[in-house]
Amino acid sequence: MHNETAHITPYRAHAWVLITLLTLTFVTITVTWVDLSALTVLVAMLIASVKAYIVLTYFMHLKFESSLFRVFVVMVLAIYVLVILFTLSDYLFR
Repeated sequence: MHNETAHITPYRAHAWVLITLLTLTFVTITVTWVDLSALTVLVAMLIASVKAYIVLTYFMHLKFESSLFRVFVVMVLAIYVLVILFTLSDYLFR
């Protein structure tokens, strides 16, 4: 327990994360009003992925973890992207 270190982030960083997440949520809602046909789902999923990256980085402290842990997270995200691509390809080619 002596090797534990606390990752203290300033309130300013949390404020910027909050503003960024709220802005991206507003952009996601705005995208649904624009007629992009099949690309609407793709754009919404890309914005959701960016929001997930921000949450992983700041709130789950991925920024402070070792490289091996980051590799595991990247592998999981790669599987996530493959599932989304397979889902969108099924959606587009119906």
